[in-house]
Formats: sequence, C-alpha cells, structure tokens
Amino acid sequence: MTISKRQILFFLACIAPVGKLILLPARLADTSKNDLLLPAALHYLLQAAAVFCILLLAKRRMSFCELLEATFGKAVAVILSTLFALFLMLAALLPLLEQKLFVQNVFYDTLPSIVSFAPFFAFSAYLCAKPIRSHGRMWDALAPLAIAGFFGIIVLSLWTADPAALLPAGAAGGKGFLKGVLAGWSWFFDAALLIPLLGKIEYKRHLAWQGALCYLGGGVAVLLFLAVFYGIFQETAVNQLFAFTATSKYFPGVSMLGRIDYLFIFMLALVMAFYTTLPLQGSVECLLQAYGRKKYLPTLLSLGVNAVMLALIILLDYRFGDVLNFFTMPLFFVFPLFCIAVPALCLLLRGSRESA
Repeated sequence: MTISKRQILFFLACIAPVGKLILLPARLADTSKNDLLLPAALHYLLQAAAVFCILLLAKRRMSFCELLEATFGKAVAVILSTLFALFLMLAALLPLLEQKLFVQNVFYDTLPSIVSFAPFFAFSAYLCAKPIRSHGRMWDALAPLAIAGFFGIIVLSLWTADPAALLPAGAAGGKGFLKGVLAGWSWFFDAALLIPLLGKIEYKRHLAWQGALCYLGGGVAVLLFLAVFYGIFQETAVNQLFAFTATSKYFPGVSMLGRIDYLFIFMLALVMAFYTTLPLQGSVECLLQAYGRKKYLPTLLSLGVNAVMLALIILLDYRFGDVLNFFTMPLFFVFPLFCIAVPALCLLLRGSRESA
C-alpha cells in the first residue's frame, strides 16, 4: 500500500497549514509588526522549493535510508537516518509545548496541565506504532475538517478586520523582516515530514510541481489568516497567543447565535492533534529504516520516543518562553539546515527503482 498523489496533495494544501495557526501569528506580530506577512511568505516559498525536491526524489521509489545506503554505505546511512530522526524529535518539541498550552487554556480550566495533556502521548504512541503508510487514509479524513474549520473561522473573523492595519508595507524595515524570518523557522518543517515517506509515495506525473503549488495554496490561506488576525488586533496582536481561537469571537452574531465558532475550533483542534504527531511518527520511521523492523521494534521505538518527549514536556512545563526564545534565535540554523539544505542535497543521492 502506498500514499496516493491525492493524499499527499491533501496534506500539503489542507493539513500542513493548521500547524501555523496557534502561536506563530503572535510571534510574527511581535517581530515584524504589520509586515508579518512578508517573512511568512518567504518561508512558504522556501518550503515549497524543498517540497518540490522531495517529491521529485519520490520518483526513485526508494526510502531515505536506502538512498543514503546506495550513496554512502550502510554505516553512514544508519548514522544519518538516526540524526534525522533526532532532528524530527527536536522539531516536535515546540509544537508539543504549543499544543499543551492550547489544550490547557482553551479546553480545561481546573486540571493541571500535564494531567490534561498526558493522554495525548498514548494517542501519539499508537499512531507511531502504525505503518507510516496509514498517513494517507488519515489525511483523506482530516482534509474536509481542516477546510471547513479554517474557512468557518475566516468567515466569522472577516467582519471585524481592518485591512488598513497592514499599511504602510515595509514599516518594520529590514530588521523587522529579518527577525520575523528567524522567529518563524521553527514552524516551517513540512518538507522534512515528507522525507520519511520516501519509498511509500505513489509517484505520478507532475506530482512535484503540483505538490509545491498545493503547498503554496495552503500558504495563501495562512497569509489570509495572518492579515485578518493583525487587522483585528493590530498593536495588541502580540498578546493573542491562541490566534485562531481569538479572531472569531468578535463576530457580531455571537450575541444572538452564541459561540458557534467553537464548532470550527474543535474541527481544527482535531486536525492539529494529528499534525502534531507527524514529526514523532517520522522519527520512528527513520529509526526503523536504519535498524530494521524486528517483531517488537516498532512498538518499542514508539513507546520510547513518546516517553522521551513526555519527559521533556514535564521538564519544560513552565519554561515555554525560554524554549521559544532558544528555538527562534540560537537554534534557528538547525531548521534551514534540515528543512531546506537536506531536501536539496538529497537530489544528489544515488539509487533508483524507476523501472520497477
């Protein structure tokens, strides 16, 4: 069983954008003010190019580890696959902390944060133990929810947004733009999520450029949300930590209809829960490619990876601000290295099964 072209395009256009709707808008508003669309647009262009490279590589019908082994040998392939698995675990940390804060503040009032969020890791461990090809069926089911939830939030939010808040363009200057680019790297690793899927993607003609265009289409939707978000909150946007839950509550009909936006919030929250597990699933898959698929190894790796992440979440429970600052400044270089440079360099790897 392979992941079909339709399912990959669903992920790129519908699922990937939801990971940008919680804390990224406030972070960009803090660094780039009314120019927050510009660094986000650059990130989307860079990621679309990386997506193109990975989907072009899928034409060879070999896994990431197999391509590495064909080029460098078994030992180096194991080391590099393990290193990439560790990167995916690192990339998962900020979204997990972000998701924990979201669950704690939006859905629970009295339970301690770890108690309310710990069941997520049982859910994640289950998904990590499943074959990674099951992604496709998951994306088929989640894409309609993502579309309905996102456009529901947008429709309810447009009423109170002031487009003039984005003017004059360029007011933040080059420094604000650069700070926004550095601050945004931690949320843009979607191309890296495709690397563990190599060898399982059903490559069809034009998939690479269609995938890049679909990813850019999802990016346009996120840019629209960022514009609406800043148009509503303007200078106070930096304080709105859970962006997509904040914009729609000012819909004029709320006083008569109630918080109908909660329906769309729950839709997006469900999609986000699955999206947040993807780096961990990719990490387990890379380790399985490197060390083999012995009888109990998928389950053991799944439990081990999620146990490590749960321990880190507990350890960093009250230090989210420190983690965020560390990821977006001293550690930012890791993301362009693994999410832009690695996909581009992968095209140089030897090996192909195009004739299969």
